[in-house]
Amino acid sequence: MTFSELSLGIFEQATGDYHVTDHVDALIHNPYKEKSIEYYLYLKNWIDAVQWHLEDIIRDPNIEPEQALLIKRRIDKSNQDRTDLVELIDSYFLDTYKEVIVKKDATINTESPAWAVDRLSILVLKIYHMQQEANRPDAEEAHMAACNQKLAVLLEQRKDLSTALDQLLEDIQQGDKYMKVYRQMKMYNDPSLNPVLYGKK
Repeated sequence: MTFSELSLGIFEQATGDYHVTDHVDALIHNPYKEKSIEYYLYLKNWIDAVQWHLEDIIRDPNIEPEQALLIKRRIDKSNQDRTDLVELIDSYFLDTYKEVIVKKDATINTESPAWAVDRLSILVLKIYHMQQEANRPDAEEAHMAACNQKLAVLLEQRKDLSTALDQLLEDIQQGDKYMKVYRQMKMYNDPSLNPVLYGKK
């Protein structure tokens, strides 16, 4: 099984599990061994699913400002959690390939493997929700046809992204590419770097 196949299976499982209750406050029941890569993949998609629906809720034109602010705070925290988890998954890859002898002519990729995994997780959610729209009983035929066209593009994108991820990991394993992870030094959540938080006048 390739890593993309492993990831897709777990992402689809987590997406399905989330939509059993389809509620942003539902408790997660991660079925995988804690701190295993499977555990982190399941958690990654669950966080993405919750944030997906928070993003829907906050766009309600009739939302109360107080509620919108609370949800915005949740989205901010979710973004930080997502970033932390991506970096944790990259640490897994760094450890997995630490013994690889990098070739002299090896090149670096534009993104680390875990950020490709991040995009794959979100793509699974896009496909799930586009399928829902394509089969919505109350929708007009034009809407369903448009959604089916978009779904076809998303499925092609899933294939291409999966292939690219597996090829990247193969290249790293063979020493043709090397990993170099730049930690996401987000400034807005850091009390020592955000002027609003440290009280700059």
